[in-house]
Amino acid sequence: VQLQASGGGLVQAGGSLRLSCAASGRAFSSYAVGWFRQAPGKEREFVAAISWSISSTYYADSVKGRFTISRDNAKNTVYLQMNSLKPEDTAVYYCAAGTIVITVATSADYDYWGQGTQVTVSS
Repeated sequence: VQLQASGGGLVQAGGSLRLSCAASGRAFSSYAVGWFRQAPGKEREFVAAISWSISSTYYADSVKGRFTISRDNAKNTVYLQMNSLKPEDTAVYYCAAGTIVITVATSADYDYWGQGTQVTVSS
């Protein structure tokens, strides 16, 4: 599976962006997908994840209520809708896929990673 993240950009605080993670490979619908982010000088951190069946989603406390993860298996794409953005959301955002349990998996458990897309939120 190859992943391509896109949709990042520069936005003012309070604004919105929608990230996309497009996948190649016929087995994509069988993988859970997560979004992670890494700010300069900080560790990569979990943001959100969605199960392969779309029945389950999981969010970091810092984004709960502001971000929504969704997927369209027919289009091999996962989305991250980000609303009410804050300057502290500034980071490179990565999508990842794997056969994992989304509520307990760490970044090391994911098998495939995209290249990242920059999100910058100005105050």
